[in-house]
Amino acid sequence: MKVEKAMTQSNRFAQTLRSITAYREFILVLVLFVMTLLMTLVSPVFLSKANVEAILLSLSVEATIAVGMVILLIAGGLDLSVGSTLAFTGVVAGLCLTVLKLPAPLSIFIGLVAALLIGAVNGLLISKLKINPFIATLGMQITVRGLTLVLASGKAVLNLPPAFTVIGQGRLFGIQYPIYVMLVLVIVFDILMRNMRFFRQMYYIGGNEKAARLSGINVDWVQVFNYCLVGVLAGIAGLMITARFGSSSLTVGSGVELRVITATIIGGASLSGGEGSVFGAFLGALFMGVLANALNLLGVDVYWQNFVTGLILIIAVVVDVLNERRKN
Repeated sequence: MKVEKAMTQSNRFAQTLRSITAYREFILVLVLFVMTLLMTLVSPVFLSKANVEAILLSLSVEATIAVGMVILLIAGGLDLSVGSTLAFTGVVAGLCLTVLKLPAPLSIFIGLVAALLIGAVNGLLISKLKINPFIATLGMQITVRGLTLVLASGKAVLNLPPAFTVIGQGRLFGIQYPIYVMLVLVIVFDILMRNMRFFRQMYYIGGNEKAARLSGINVDWVQVFNYCLVGVLAGIAGLMITARFGSSSLTVGSGVELRVITATIIGGASLSGGEGSVFGAFLGALFMGVLANALNLLGVDVYWQNFVTGLILIIAVVVDVLNERRKN
């Protein structure tokens, strides 16, 4: 009797352990803990206030976009134009401030409307014309990047006023505003994805779009909404980084879409749709940020850092594909 009871308890413990480790978030937290521990031993600077803030600040742009990207991936979408949208929003706001001499709030609003329009066009091309998301957003990426160069005449927009730059450089309790923006977005959208019916239907659409349509879900409208959302979040990221540096760069955002997609896949999202979480995407972005910071502290050449990022993306996609095959 005692032996059977002990075996039952052992089986329950094993099942509980398996259920916990099945969550990608748990594995990422464990990996981040080990990385932090090792880097603390190697470099005493790693856990300093200045370095932790630097990690979170560099993370704020990609994590903000990752919030929208993971929702898009869950619903079976993909957006490769977020980097161009980021740069375009910054240039539009910068030109409104310096050329048109508009007040900062109005310039920010116009920049976000521009980002929203890019997302809406993406959504309509994909939902109404049924163009493949990869092709549609890749074309939009090139188009918007070219339009950015045309608007700015190939030059960065400099000397942005303090009323605008404060959103990227200002501090509250010693912490810069972009970090608060990132954390608020992650918390709010994670709660919405877990509890709100409208956002929960993203999983149904990504899991089986045809069944979602038959069940009465307006899939086309949801797709347009998702692309508008990721466009606006890319715009917010663009405004933050523009305000932080005090100028609208034409090259900013190059490659950010791949880093964001890598972060979301590492965090548990699937390119096949139907899986993922906002918190997992944040952890994936945090992993990428901590890794980049660790490589910098260890003196690894920047070219090798790009190699590592690309390798992680390949590994993440391979793991995702193998996981899908195992499920099927």
